[in-house]
Amino acid sequence: MMKRTIVGSAVAGALLILSATGCATTPAITDERGRALPRSIAELEAVEIGGMEQWVLIRGTDRSNPVLLWLHGGPGAAHMPIAGGWAAELEEHFVVVHWDQRGAGKSNPPDFDESTMRLERYVRDVHEMTAWLQQHLGQERIYLIGHSWGSELALHVLQERPENYVAYVGVAQVVNRELASEIAYRRIGDALEEEGNARDRRRLRRLQELGPPPYRDHSRYVEFMGIVNDHGGSYDVGFASLAVRATRAPEYRFRDYRAWLRGANRGSGPMWAEPAYRDFDARREVPRLEVPVFFIMGERDLNTPLEAVRSYYEVLDAPRGKELIVFEEAAHTPFFQDEERFVNVLVEIRDR
Repeated sequence: MMKRTIVGSAVAGALLILSATGCATTPAITDERGRALPRSIAELEAVEIGGMEQWVLIRGTDRSNPVLLWLHGGPGAAHMPIAGGWAAELEEHFVVVHWDQRGAGKSNPPDFDESTMRLERYVRDVHEMTAWLQQHLGQERIYLIGHSWGSELALHVLQERPENYVAYVGVAQVVNRELASEIAYRRIGDALEEEGNARDRRRLRRLQELGPPPYRDHSRYVEFMGIVNDHGGSYDVGFASLAVRATRAPEYRFRDYRAWLRGANRGSGPMWAEPAYRDFDARREVPRLEVPVFFIMGERDLNTPLEAVRSYYEVLDAPRGKELIVFEEAAHTPFFQDEERFVNVLVEIRDR
């Protein structure tokens, strides 16, 4: 759900020194002797989705394992190159699908039409991707996981086609942007007033000059999200660390990193004037879900605050069960803060 320019020039420079040679690929999943596991799957390919070429990465030690489709945040913050070690761990238990949505990463060509960044189009894209995975992998129902913006997208998808999914995992669940901003503004202001050092006084003045939400103007919202990030309420790792992690991804090459940066820095700007996106309120618009629901939240998250998610959790009608799982030391990315626990939680969900 990050809406600010998330990668500075220094980090961008670190990515852009990568070699432009070679082809993007994904390595085979092998045993201790380097031989490909006979039942494994490791595919990187472009799929025609929503009238454009969109890229998908599919990996798992056993292609008969349950399929897990990851909807990344942003819009535009492709997760494929930064998943890291925990994704490899998940590959032992799921067929893990990382998909660069339209306008993100490898699905963000130089001639990308930003006017197609509309909520309804993204929802239809997920339906198309799900249908393709069902046919390609021979599984009727799959697990759906959404992070930040991806969690908002997932709610719309689940409301329309619950029959396609075994269960839903919402990580840093979006509930309502105005409510989230109000909670974050209050908590940050209170914390800065208590600290009282020179740096925090400067931050407090910046917050007060911006004024309280709602932020109907996108530039003001971007500025506020910058304050949230500076206060440690967003990513649990630094952007430089993410850049280093990204450079190790064999699925990306020079042009892909440039596209990744463009998509991440574009954020939700083209969608901000769309009320269906900007004013979304899960409590009002998605009051019931027909699949088992699991919310994984960081207690320190100020981007999608736990308090807001609790307000949704309390009113959500989930006849097949619901659970709220809190990572006490995490902010907006619990899968980075405690990778081992995150994997264990998903495996436990699969085994229920």
